[in-house]
Amino acid sequence: MTTSTGTDWQAWQESWDRQQEWYMPDREDRFRVMLDMVEALVGTAPRVLDLACGTGTITARLLARFPDATSTGVDLDPALLTIARGTFEGDARVTFVAADLKDPRWPARLPHDSYDAVLTATALHWLHSEPLAALYGQVAELVRDGGVLMNADHMIDETTPRINAAERAHRHAAMEQARRDGAVDWAEWWRLAAQDPVLAEPTARRYEIYGEHADGDMPSAAWHARVLREKGFAEARPVWCSPSDTLLLALK
Repeated sequence: MTTSTGTDWQAWQESWDRQQEWYMPDREDRFRVMLDMVEALVGTAPRVLDLACGTGTITARLLARFPDATSTGVDLDPALLTIARGTFEGDARVTFVAADLKDPRWPARLPHDSYDAVLTATALHWLHSEPLAALYGQVAELVRDGGVLMNADHMIDETTPRINAAERAHRHAAMEQARRDGAVDWAEWWRLAAQDPVLAEPTARRYEIYGEHADGDMPSAAWHARVLREKGFAEARPVWCSPSDTLLLALK
């Protein structure tokens, strides 16, 4: 995905969106509700921490809706950060930080010690429950009083196994049909990234860090809400959900 003048970052953003939508067709609705809640609770010019930011998906939607917002994106993935930095190059509202969220010193790398909102999507399931709980404690210290954390991710309720199985079978049948129609999945997207002259080297480094797949946990929304309250948030509950995903909001 290159032009005569260099890499087409917007094309990479759009291909990332299509790949993610193969897994989550209602992804944009989830982001809309996330930004609705940002506006409702912290206004239209928030200082945001885009946690495990990837290509800057949340940041792009944040700034499109709230031009006076600012964003700090933090991630460890060299390839996705390369796309993010290329996309937002020259935009003074955006800063990117390379940091490992499992390293307890990661907040020291941030340009600010307080944020109105910490936003994350489809990322923290890479962490097991214990390091995720520790991360929530660190985030609680970064969110100002009256500020929010929102985590949109797979949150599995183990008390409903038959519902879970039926939902998963239905979703995977639709995904397989989309694949037959030409949709690009996770593995294929990364294969294409590895072939790009600009992304090949950071993609190789990315696989050295992460391997092929997440090995974290996907605890229930109730677990997330309980742990967030234990870590210092006053209120926490889902504000949106689909059959397979939840957007959980915690208010400091």
